[in-house]
Amino acid sequence: MTRLLQRDIEFEWTGKCQQSLEKLKALLTEALVLVQSESGKEFIVYSDASLNRLRYVLMIEGKVIAYASRQLKQHEKNYPAHNLELAAIVFALKILRHHLYGKKCPVFTDHKSLKYLMTQKDLNLRQRKWLKLIKYYELVIDYHRGMANVVADTLSRKSLFALRAMNTQLTVIDDGSILVELRARPMFLQEICEAICVSKDNELIRNILNEAHSSCMSIRCSSVKMYNDLKRLYWWPGMKRDISEFVSKCLICQQVKAKHQVPSSLLKPVLVPEWKWDQIIIDFVTGLLLSPRKKDVVWAVVNRLTTLVHFILVRTDCSLDKLAELYVSKIVRLHRVPFSVISDRDLRFTLLFWNKLQEAFWKKLTFSTTFNPQTDGQSERVIQILEDML
Repeated sequence: MTRLLQRDIEFEWTGKCQQSLEKLKALLTEALVLVQSESGKEFIVYSDASLNRLRYVLMIEGKVIAYASRQLKQHEKNYPAHNLELAAIVFALKILRHHLYGKKCPVFTDHKSLKYLMTQKDLNLRQRKWLKLIKYYELVIDYHRGMANVVADTLSRKSLFALRAMNTQLTVIDDGSILVELRARPMFLQEICEAICVSKDNELIRNILNEAHSSCMSIRCSSVKMYNDLKRLYWWPGMKRDISEFVSKCLICQQVKAKHQVPSSLLKPVLVPEWKWDQIIIDFVTGLLLSPRKKDVVWAVVNRLTTLVHFILVRTDCSLDKLAELYVSKIVRLHRVPFSVISDRDLRFTLLFWNKLQEAFWKKLTFSTTFNPQTDGQSERVIQILEDML
């Protein structure tokens, strides 16, 4: 029926058109319709995303209130799975603002990491922009298994896709009837069967990696997940290395995926000192205005036990020899040599000269990690108070 309305198509009403018309009338008069929304009842949103569409369904007590689906834009096709699922939630919020604003509403998605979106620290710029919109709503994002998310998933099922190869199997039953079985399989599986195994063929391996990573039926995943999926079906020498190199050379993954690195090792707790000036924390306060004596940096030396602090004025271009001289005259002369010194990984403290100076005192020099208040939190707090006073 739609084809008959196209330009340069002769209008010819056939039996198939009549069947389509009857089916359309039956769907409009007999099928289930959307129900009206009722105030005072909780709304539930089911969202989902695929490689070609974003969709959502708004429900009350198991009844559908509204639904929508749209195709992905050209730049959205390069999004990773995390961004696609988050884009589906944002797509629902922009349309359902009059229903959801000011009301507590659970949102179910089949991407489990979105459940912890509000507590994640490493977000890219696109996710931060979407998070500003989500914070205006009282949402509770919860995980819903993909197999159970039938309602939202049916809105973007792609019925037509490229078949790699079609295998046909005929079986003759006793009564003379013939049973035909059709099975779609990738083309390179036949090559593997002929060679008995996955040979060290660069073209064949590249076809397998392309099929698992960037085909229309897969999502660009990390090298670890891709290896875990492929090792169930294939194996060849150096398989893990080849997968890692293939993912690292994917331009789309390098452009849209943020890096999430695991900490190198477990953090070691810092023991409470037994006596004052046994342990000190040192740090620099930079970016200050020039003093009458042309000093623009404050060197803060904090006693961990009593939180007593010495502020030493220095210059930005102060040499290590001068810092060592100030350290001996201002700290060691008044309070003896501390047993341990904690500092951040400033360039002045990581150089060989400073390490040799501490070794000459038979003392230990330890470095803190980024955003770890258990080690250098006292110095950061003291610096904050100093900045407020200035």
